[in-house]
Amino acid sequence: MRERTALLVTATRYTLVEHSRNRFAAVLIALFLPLWTLLAYVSMPDQPVRLRLRATGELLTPRGNELTAVSGALNAVTLITAFLMFAATFGGSMFDRRLAMAGFPRTHLIAAKLAGLTLASALVAAYATAVICLAWTPRQPLLLAGALFSAGLTYGILGVGFGALLRKEVEGMFAIVMTSVIDLALQNPIISSRADSAITHFLPSYGAMQAATAAAFSRTAVPGHLLVELTWFAAAALVGLLTFQWRTRSTLPSNRRARRGNGPRPAEPRPLPES
Repeated sequence: MRERTALLVTATRYTLVEHSRNRFAAVLIALFLPLWTLLAYVSMPDQPVRLRLRATGELLTPRGNELTAVSGALNAVTLITAFLMFAATFGGSMFDRRLAMAGFPRTHLIAAKLAGLTLASALVAAYATAVICLAWTPRQPLLLAGALFSAGLTYGILGVGFGALLRKEVEGMFAIVMTSVIDLALQNPIISSRADSAITHFLPSYGAMQAATAAAFSRTAVPGHLLVELTWFAAAALVGLLTFQWRTRSTLPSNRRARRGNGPRPAEPRPLPES
């Protein structure tokens, strides 16, 4: 038990050290997140917008700049956590594979990545919520933080999957950006409430967007939509972690295959020359 705990602590420490070395992600968190959120708040008109929130059925009239700031914060959180986890997985793929081939348990490596993702998502979500509260006071700040946290978890685990599956950094960056752009553009509360399309229900950030909008402009709690977002996280985690396990597999023939005769056979000794 102590040995397993020590291995888990070691793997978690490696993961956190890898995250701390990503200075570009730190710049994105410190500058891009508040810049994008506050620019959306300042540049958009503050005229009220009528929309019907699907999560509660309420007819809301939020200010346009406040609604855009919520969408901007959600977009920033998803991009940052996805990039952070993609960079850690992609950059450490060879190291993870060597550890796995040396006998380090894959479950400990996976648990360490989940621990790092949880901590990163919590910090980014809390920071984004604080930035929004600088502009105006949401109706339910804790629910807003929970919505941003769940969206960060979902996109962070997508970043793990992209990092384990794709072989070039540009492919991963393009996949992350396009997934977030398409998802959040269709999840825009104004567009989704007027289009009334069922397609948006199956997009990754549906639960988070509904919960964040309700938290910002309604007194009605919608914990069920946080569960919807966590369901998306669980499904993405299953696919992403299976991909991670496949990429860290050993390509050497096992002893069982060698015993069955399927592995490479040793060369037969040559006869000695007659004297």
